[in-house]
Amino acid sequence: MNIDEYQSCDAVGLAELVARREVSPTELLVVAQEVAAARNPVLNALTQDLGAFARAEIEHGLPDGPFRGVPFVLKDQFQQLTGTVTTAGSRVFADAVADHDSTLTARYRAAGFVIFAKSNSPELAMSSTTEPALFGPTRNPWNPAHSAGGSSGGAASAVAAGIVPVAHASDGGGSIRIPASACGVIGLKPTRGRVPLGPTVFENWAGATCAHVVSRTLRDTAAVLDATAGPELGDSYLCYPHEGTFLAELDRAPGRLRVALMTESWRGTPVDAEVVAAAEAAAHLLETLGHRVERTHPRFDLEQLLGAFGVITSTGTAVVL
Repeated sequence: MNIDEYQSCDAVGLAELVARREVSPTELLVVAQEVAAARNPVLNALTQDLGAFARAEIEHGLPDGPFRGVPFVLKDQFQQLTGTVTTAGSRVFADAVADHDSTLTARYRAAGFVIFAKSNSPELAMSSTTEPALFGPTRNPWNPAHSAGGSSGGAASAVAAGIVPVAHASDGGGSIRIPASACGVIGLKPTRGRVPLGPTVFENWAGATCAHVVSRTLRDTAAVLDATAGPELGDSYLCYPHEGTFLAELDRAPGRLRVALMTESWRGTPVDAEVVAAAEAAAHLLETLGHRVERTHPRFDLEQLLGAFGVITSTGTAVVL
């Protein structure tokens, strides 16, 4: 498999090729590492090389999961992988070697993903840009002079650059959605309690923090949720069960949706004309599909909201430390 073939497939597609024995997990790993070697020196999306770990996993024999053999990147934030360091982008945890897998990490591995690197993120996920003092800034593949966003900036940059088709990410106040927007990839923050966070940390930021992925296709976003969703013992929250699969939802007509369109900023500061035009275009497309679009601007005390959220995030950071 060459790089063009690799980058033309999403994770579901690569797994299908492995299942049909048209390509091997080792071949996919080699190509992913080739792309990383070419792009990462400029982008700084990946901070830890776990190639030796990945090769050992393949040699030991991968589980027969839905993503068997697909290269994968784990965000260097709160998720543990046995024998590796989770720095959370902080020098405080620069030598913190995990003695266990987090539940979500274990589910990624059971799904057959081959974890070969960790992605850059800001210190303790406390920024909407990715530029920790420990590793330096992650850059945007579309323009390295621009930010990839945060806190899952390394993950979004790696996916947009074609290093991997899908990558682990997490979101408390926009940490999946912001870099997905900045890098032009898909970012879904799932419902609280849908994806496990434990057993080291069951709750962060008063339940605002959730984990999932960034991807290049909605099919991958849905299929990974199918592979990882579900409760674990000790969960702080119980999420309502989902009937059927999320992947099947892609083929189900949603009915007529009611969609809010907001083109003003919360603070009343200027919004770039290109951003407004993109939002208007998306709204027009939804209307042509038969959905109801309403212009809106919710009114509330923004400073009071941000103050309260500041208390929550600061308290959560203190607990982690």
